[in-house]
Amino acid sequence: MQLISLQGAQIRQWLDALATLRIRVFREFPYLYDGSLDYERDYLETYVQSDDSLCVLVLDGEQVVGMSTALPLAHEDEAFRRPFIEQGIEVETVCYFGESILLPEYRGQGLGVRFFEAREAHARALVGVRYTAFCAVERPDDHPLRPTDYQPLDAFWQRRGYTHRPELYARYEWQDIDAATPDHKTLRFWLKTLD
Repeated sequence: MQLISLQGAQIRQWLDALATLRIRVFREFPYLYDGSLDYERDYLETYVQSDDSLCVLVLDGEQVVGMSTALPLAHEDEAFRRPFIEQGIEVETVCYFGESILLPEYRGQGLGVRFFEAREAHARALVGVRYTAFCAVERPDDHPLRPTDYQPLDAFWQRRGYTHRPELYARYEWQDIDAATPDHKTLRFWLKTLD
């Protein structure tokens, strides 16, 4: 396997592969996302347009099997900026971590740790950034599509130095795989103060 770090416009040539991977992985619990290539291309364009973005790819031969992204929170959608503004945290001081996803057969091999290391190194190189943050969707414990063997990643994130910040939350809309129409989900943030 090979890890490749891309920034800004370098991401463009990988858009279709990244969009396809996001759709595939985010169909799983807890996201249950019924995605489309057009929406994904539009979403990823934010990273293409930001010179300060990062996309770490995992390649197995020619196949993209994993990805992880980061960019200044100031470059993100208003839905993700608003919680920080409301809590008095300047968005210019935060590097937002987008997805960190792998195909199931590549999990448990240390790539998640490498994703965090690469994104935190990137955040430290950005002028004025003091925090790194990401968010995760909330689903009830009794959700009908929750697998019996599902393991939340909270303990992994805590070991990486992140603190759950329930007062920081975004509302974001997408369509679940078992739903007829899109609806809003609550995503709670995790935050780390950089050294």
